[in-house]
Amino acid sequence: MKFKSILLSCLLLAGSVAASDKLKVYFEAGSIGDNFSSVISNGAKMAAKDLNVDLKVVYSEWDPNKMVENFKNAVATSPDGIIVMGHPGDELYQPLIKNAIEKGINVTSIDTELPKSLEAFKSSGFGYTGSNNYESGKAMAHEAVQKFEMKSGEKVMVWGLLSMPVRGLRAKAMLEVFKEKGLKVEYIEISPEINKDPSLGLSVFSAYMAKHPDTKLVVLDHGALTAQSPQFMKSLNLDKEKLNIAGFSLSPATIAGIKDGSIDLVADAQPFFQGYFSIVQIVMSKKYGFSGFKVDTGGGFITAKNIALIEPLVKNGIR
Repeated sequence: MKFKSILLSCLLLAGSVAASDKLKVYFEAGSIGDNFSSVISNGAKMAAKDLNVDLKVVYSEWDPNKMVENFKNAVATSPDGIIVMGHPGDELYQPLIKNAIEKGINVTSIDTELPKSLEAFKSSGFGYTGSNNYESGKAMAHEAVQKFEMKSGEKVMVWGLLSMPVRGLRAKAMLEVFKEKGLKVEYIEISPEINKDPSLGLSVFSAYMAKHPDTKLVVLDHGALTAQSPQFMKSLNLDKEKLNIAGFSLSPATIAGIKDGSIDLVADAQPFFQGYFSIVQIVMSKKYGFSGFKVDTGGGFITAKNIALIEPLVKNGIR
């Protein structure tokens, strides 16, 4: 049976749950207002409506410590399920997930993998819906080298989150590929302040470009920072014909940047599906004993060539 037929059957089965059996689920969405968080929670909200789930969305401002705090607070209310983002890593999360499962709470993950937790708790319904960060980073680096015809010795800057376990694998993979290709690589760590409010990144970007005006490519390993890049380019009066910008995740601002040529390449992990399927995971595991699924939502690349197809979906909060 094809996957879509299996999924449809699951949804029909889950949809038969009576109103009195409504599940209570906590969902970690990231940061209020940023497009990735909005889209991923839109998916969760649609699934909650379709599957009769009482959904509570919580936010961490992308702070791993706050994610752990949110999880502990959710466990204290004894919900039926909790959906986490894996940014804090297995070392912090695995014992907490074990404790929650022992209390009868189903847990699953989105956006950033928790590989050890997946291995340990898959039979208890713990799954993962999202992209593989390392493979996504490799794919982005190879695509950028090809698209921008990068040559050995040319300079590229990666602005990422290496300090975060698992989440940092995307930047790690990009750095490895760029170095293998003989490029001169500069790396900047996204500070907690800029991670929370990317508009604060202008001064960092300005200082970097003043010191490295010969940079050919900048890769922004952060959706909201990618969305800010057109404003950075405009504020610093940078030539978009000479500096190539690549990043991750779609938003209206990113779409505008692609259309006006200030953003050249964007990878998208299709967060709407991450949000939707994570709710399906919880329902199917809690109600029917399904084990954890691992679903790779890593999509293709968006450029000026295919933006016309994608733009309406972004406006509708689906991509």
